[in-house]
Amino acid sequence: MNRYEATKKCGLIGIIGNVFLLLLKGSVGLIFNSQSMIADAANSAGDIFASLMTWIGNRISSTPQDENHNFGHGKAEYIFSLFISISMIAVAFKLLYDSMITLISGSTLEFSWLLVFVCIITIVVKFCLYLYTNNISKKYNNILVEANCKDHRNDCIVTTFTLISILTSLIGITWVDGVVGICISIWIAFTGIKIFIESYNILMDKSIDEITKDLILNYVRHYKEIKKIDYFSSTPVGYQYVIVLTIFVDGNMTTFKSHELADNLEKDINSLDKVYNTIIHVNPI
Repeated sequence: MNRYEATKKCGLIGIIGNVFLLLLKGSVGLIFNSQSMIADAANSAGDIFASLMTWIGNRISSTPQDENHNFGHGKAEYIFSLFISISMIAVAFKLLYDSMITLISGSTLEFSWLLVFVCIITIVVKFCLYLYTNNISKKYNNILVEANCKDHRNDCIVTTFTLISILTSLIGITWVDGVVGICISIWIAFTGIKIFIESYNILMDKSIDEITKDLILNYVRHYKEIKKIDYFSSTPVGYQYVIVLTIFVDGNMTTFKSHELADNLEKDINSLDKVYNTIIHVNPI
């Protein structure tokens, strides 16, 4: 299974799982007036949108390069992950408002073991989705899947606190319901802002990370014929980068030899997973 197919599968499985949880949590939360459960259901609605954006973004980003898009469509991953982050932040503010109103006005939560059962089902489903997406995210280095993975992990933690608020209502402590709703909204907002910053940095052409840059420079140092590097630039194209280098060689080296050296160096650098293509300019010294 390739990167595109794996990401597509993550999106579809996420949509199915989150639709199930939305209907389950939403109906039970409304029946028993649980603000934290309703907040959790709204979070699932956001998760459906995130999974849908993953599916669409992956479909676009996997489109090969053409005459109008010389470096392909890889940045679509980051555009759609930006959409995911904005939706998460919007949901978080709405939940924060509703939870504060509940805390001030007082919770009307009615305890039911059905609420507890729904929380346990949610935690199990989300933990399984987390394990699956975490594996795919690490294997293919895809920010869309990574955003979904973090969302599933957060949901496990969020629903655990929802479960705590429901159990405390059993002994007459109902204010925890509103507090947990506030905590959930803050957690969602924090995750959304983090994903927004990461996507924004790539769309604004943030340079390649220092570890990969050092690997590239180490490749250059292997060639004793290269006297110095005058210019190093990196531009993101999706999850990979275009690398531009200007190197200096002995002025007495033939044009054929200098170009052969540059070709070999380009092949070495292009072997790195984060490198899309390498362009090397050769100057005499």
